[in-house]
Amino acid sequence: MAYYPNTAYTCQETATGNAKLKKLALSLLCFSCPLSSSRSKPVDLRNGSTVTEFILVGFEQSSPSTRALLFALFLALYSLAMAMNGLIIFITWTDPRLNSPMYFFLGHLSFLDVCFITTTIPQMLVHLVIKNHTLTFVSCMTQMYLVFCVGVTECILLAFMAYDRYAAICHPLSYAHIMSRQVCVSLVSTAWSFGLINGVMLEYMSFRNPFCRDNHIENFFCEAPIVIALSCGDPQFSLRVIFADAIVVLLSPMVLIIISYARILASILGRNSSSGRSKTFSTCASHLTVVIFLYTSAMFSYMNPRTTHGPNKDKPFSLLYTIITPMCNPIIYSFRNKEMKGAMARALGRSNLSQAESV
Repeated sequence: MAYYPNTAYTCQETATGNAKLKKLALSLLCFSCPLSSSRSKPVDLRNGSTVTEFILVGFEQSSPSTRALLFALFLALYSLAMAMNGLIIFITWTDPRLNSPMYFFLGHLSFLDVCFITTTIPQMLVHLVIKNHTLTFVSCMTQMYLVFCVGVTECILLAFMAYDRYAAICHPLSYAHIMSRQVCVSLVSTAWSFGLINGVMLEYMSFRNPFCRDNHIENFFCEAPIVIALSCGDPQFSLRVIFADAIVVLLSPMVLIIISYARILASILGRNSSSGRSKTFSTCASHLTVVIFLYTSAMFSYMNPRTTHGPNKDKPFSLLYTIITPMCNPIIYSFRNKEMKGAMARALGRSNLSQAESV
């Protein structure tokens, strides 16, 4: 029998190599198991954080009859607010007799109210009729920015309007110099500029974190504190920034309004005319009523801790400053004014005359 030493050595070496390969394969297999599982978690998190749309719950849980009633009610309020504010815009910008600063501010206030209710109410009316309550991510961002921009501008404009009334009543001789056309334009431009810039900052704070939680918004529009609560991470920093901004935007103008009307009342109390005193009291009380509606509802939404909020609490306050206040502003500020009533009568008279001539 022939002996081949190289063959024996080769077989032994092959067996040893195969054993090493098996051990290496087993070790790689065991190592790959935790590696693959550890890598799957970030993938799932990234997939979960991609929110492309939100769902506005609104009045979805109400019965069909309740939704139909709400649709009719809100449609009537929206149409009334649009008609009244539109009429004020037309009159204050076309009637040459209404060229005082008060009517200049009223025209801009009505324009802001039209923008405000158009940003939120038509979408709510549609969602009361259809079952699809989804809103794209970009649409939610756009709506929130418009609400911030218009709301902040209106809060500042109301403070300037209170100062205008203070200058007109307490300093009538120098009123034309204090509230000149250039000053009025500068004040309105300041309000709009602050609203535009402030809206960008608040928009960034609302969407700075990714979204990986529930995408259901328990309201009828994209309200910032509710959206921030749906984001990943700690929302406290964003909520603190919004709270600090609300102090500047809400409390500071409100303090200026209260001081202005307090000085107006103090000036009126020192006069002898009882008729003028009662008229001023009535005007100041109605103006302060609108201010209280707007500012208290906004403070509840943006300055209260989220633990005190809930769907049944947020929606009434949101309705208060999104549709009730824009509807009340024309009644409080304009329709009780004799000059505005005369301007409306002249405008309606011109329209009736033009219709008669066309016929």
